[in-house]
Amino acid sequence: MPTSRAVFDEEMRELQQQLMLMGTMVDTAIGRAIDCLQRLDTPEARSLIADDAAINHKRAEIEEKVVQVIALQQPLASDLRFLLAILHNVVDLERIGDHAEGIGKIVVLHAGRPLVKPLVDIPRMATKAREMLRGSLEAFAKRDVEASRQIADDDDVVDALHDQVYHELLLYMLRDPATIERATYLIWVSHNLERIADRATNICEQTVYLVTGKMQEINTSRY
Repeated sequence: MPTSRAVFDEEMRELQQQLMLMGTMVDTAIGRAIDCLQRLDTPEARSLIADDAAINHKRAEIEEKVVQVIALQQPLASDLRFLLAILHNVVDLERIGDHAEGIGKIVVLHAGRPLVKPLVDIPRMATKAREMLRGSLEAFAKRDVEASRQIADDDDVVDALHDQVYHELLLYMLRDPATIERATYLIWVSHNLERIADRATNICEQTVYLVTGKMQEINTSRY
């Protein structure tokens, strides 16, 4: 029979695996959202919106398991920090899923109308935000504080692109009021991607908390 500690360690590994699985789910959702936007694929956007329920379910499943482990194992110190960090991370992952879903809803709002402009910086934002998401989860799994700090610094890149998108689209609206609605949609898309990067930074902060026992903001700059 395995020892109580062996069972506990296996439960911790399973939680880590489930967190990574949820990360893959939301990463895929971001990719689908941007693909839908580029092609203005309304049916696929509706499918993406419906599939967000699976992400919500995964969050609830992980949270329930964490509560069960805390209640039955009564973990202390670093083990408890790990479980609390998992709880924080699944909230951020679920919110990232919501941001991807939000982009899908924007595609539906377009209702077949063309994009106001070709997409250039928005796909770049998505690529960087997805890199941050994957990197933040990998750093968490490896307890890599230095990598977490470096990944958080990339948030400045996404912020700069967001500002660039915003100002460019503002010019479109000023030059031609007929573009205001569709330009606003793309600003919303950019905002969703900017928030995804912020939430990846939150995951990096949880890694710092897990390793050091201290919560701290690790990117307070504004490029």
